[in-house]
Amino acid sequence: MGALMSHWLRHPMQLLTLLGGLALGTALWSGVQAINAEARAAYARAVTAVGEDALERIVAVDGGPIRESDYVALRRAGWLVSPLVEGRHRGSGLRVIGIDPLTLPSQAAVSGAVTIGGGDIAGFLGGTQGLADAETIAALAGDVLPGVRLDPAGGLPQMTVVMDVGAAQRLLAAPGQLDALILAPGPHPDGLPPNLSLRAASRDGSLARLTDSFHLNLTAFGFLAFAVGLFIVHSAIGLAFEQRRPVFRTLRALGLSAGALTGLLVVELLVLAIFAGLLGVALGYLVAAALLPDVSATLSGLYGAAVPGTLSIRAEWWVTGLVIAVMGTLAAAGQSLWRLWHLPVLAPAQARAWALASSRTRRQQFAAAVALLVASAGLVGFGHGLYAAFGGLAALLLGAALALPSVMDAVVRIAQRQWSGVLWDWFWADTRQQLPGLSLALMALLLAMAANIGVGTMVTSFRTTFVGWLDQRLASELYLTVGSVDEAARLTEWLRTRTDAILPIVSVEADLIGQPGSIYGVADHATYRDHWPLLQSIDGVWDRIANGTGVLVNEQMARRGGLGLGAEVALPEGALPIVGVYSDYGNPSPQALIGLDAFQRRFPDAEVLRFGLRVAPDRAASLAADLRQTFELPEMALVDQAGIKAFSLNVFDRTFTVTAALNVLTLGVAGLAMFASLLTLSTFRQPQLAPVWAMGLTLRHIALLDLCRTLVLATLACLAALPLGLALAWVLLAVVNVEAFGWRLPMQVFPGDWLGLIGAALLAIGLAALIPTLKLARRAPVDLLRAFAHER
Repeated sequence: MGALMSHWLRHPMQLLTLLGGLALGTALWSGVQAINAEARAAYARAVTAVGEDALERIVAVDGGPIRESDYVALRRAGWLVSPLVEGRHRGSGLRVIGIDPLTLPSQAAVSGAVTIGGGDIAGFLGGTQGLADAETIAALAGDVLPGVRLDPAGGLPQMTVVMDVGAAQRLLAAPGQLDALILAPGPHPDGLPPNLSLRAASRDGSLARLTDSFHLNLTAFGFLAFAVGLFIVHSAIGLAFEQRRPVFRTLRALGLSAGALTGLLVVELLVLAIFAGLLGVALGYLVAAALLPDVSATLSGLYGAAVPGTLSIRAEWWVTGLVIAVMGTLAAAGQSLWRLWHLPVLAPAQARAWALASSRTRRQQFAAAVALLVASAGLVGFGHGLYAAFGGLAALLLGAALALPSVMDAVVRIAQRQWSGVLWDWFWADTRQQLPGLSLALMALLLAMAANIGVGTMVTSFRTTFVGWLDQRLASELYLTVGSVDEAARLTEWLRTRTDAILPIVSVEADLIGQPGSIYGVADHATYRDHWPLLQSIDGVWDRIANGTGVLVNEQMARRGGLGLGAEVALPEGALPIVGVYSDYGNPSPQALIGLDAFQRRFPDAEVLRFGLRVAPDRAASLAADLRQTFELPEMALVDQAGIKAFSLNVFDRTFTVTAALNVLTLGVAGLAMFASLLTLSTFRQPQLAPVWAMGLTLRHIALLDLCRTLVLATLACLAALPLGLALAWVLLAVVNVEAFGWRLPMQVFPGDWLGLIGAALLAIGLAALIPTLKLARRAPVDLLRAFAHER
């Protein structure tokens, strides 16, 4: 064992390369898993706060509030229900949960926070005490909730306050209204009033379901980065095995069996893998801590999910980080260990033994590539679901990577026929000989470049489309939110002569195609007729909406429900035919639009508390100032169009901060993989270079040709990455995005970005090749002369 381990002491650069590649790959994987674990823990706290994961609820059929009289009637009829009020506080953005601690089932997490025997139960019932987690209390500045003292309570999600139901009604300006009734487990009477329905417990968490696709995307990119890191590990292990051929020969000749030698090498690799895994997990914590605030902002903006911006150390991600580091190391070393096990005793001492073993697998590798590409086409074209889409994506990337060496060999053969001559013939022949040694690094470069091109194309296409969509959807100059119907009446009366139009924005929650969704009522106005982003529609679509004989649905609902124009949509108080489908980017839930008059007939209790105000753009700022001064509106009650767009674009940009960072890191890891491969080849190329040097070619000339060879191969890999990246972008936009979110985006291409990316990649590869090139140019002649004195 000491003889084997002494190799790393003599070659510390190889040890650093192996540990660095594995640690970086593990860091990116562990960082993503740490972010996912933190987010899922936050989702679990959110759904268990009021027993959403384990308790049934009674809700209004029309999605509106429940009257307190209905609650009293149910209690008298023997229903073990507890009132619940939920909403957002206008001034602070806090999620307010109102409960009755005397009737709340014990299965709800907050029931344990409010105890009759301890704590200020009188203050809680009197509305002067509320509960929140310690971080939320520390983050709130000033008297955010006047007259309410917040005490710390464990198990609550961030930015959430739990208080008595009556105090919550007053705070949310919803007197006499309940959002739901929580039903205690056990038998209950039969028969509910016709205006109420029973909703089953959401045991897998509706919020977790909505965000699954986001986290699956992060996991996929984290695994891609880890896979690229394994190329470095493979190169470093291959170099170590090559350099220890004489040691292996001696140990085998002394009687050590192939099994024992392989077992010792496995133990050695496990020690290195555990050390690198621990280092990678520590680095992953730093990566996750840096990226978590952006992920938190994304999940809050897109899904309304409160995820803390600080990171906790959880066993689930650091243990998986160590496991994947060990498994990845064994996978990267598997080929070398297999060859060592099966080669004859003296074969490892022969210079060409390992190269010949590599060449035997090329045709099998290309056949596997073809099979994977065919499987990818099948999964993408005929598969269903997000996992089938990602399976097709993985098969596409892996198939293209496996096909790359054969494709490059064919291109080099063509180039060899086009440019002939003594020096050119040697150059191309030597290039073909170096391909097996560089193939893994070139595969890593291909995958990293394809990921950058594909994700970059997707993000830029998405942003361009999103900006245009925002211009269509946010047509009103100002958006007003009030706290009560009386306040709405006062403000609309004041605004009537000061605006061109006041457009009510009113909605109710309802089940659409078996999923929680929203139904909106829209006024018959040119704002909608001229600007609403319709993807499909019948003739006279807006007339049908205005007279209440049709419904518009968002793209997500149409795709998930398999609904087309003319299909009937089940709505409270009667179904309506679909007369149009509109784009609704950023919304993961189904949504329907009907005319305002039809909406008010179907949902007479729905309160209109939001309005879009149409006014000349040059008068919007002065009108907003007058509104705030006259009615003393809080800052968030009145938002201008530019402010909403800026917020939306900020959420969008932060959404892709993580994937952009992973792409950059992956490209850096690919550069490190190329450096490791070049370092490996520079050690074994002396027998091939010595005859050329002896024939009169200077070492500087040879080094320059070597650098050119590296750049030529890197350029070929980058050019191969272009179609692969575009295919990746198409799958992401047309398949993964549709399966994950329910909408499809038009694909746009940006050649200028490709040129910049290829230039940056070639610069990185050139820098990676600089050290091996300089070592070759400065090699002493005596080293080359030894090639003629020793058998290699």
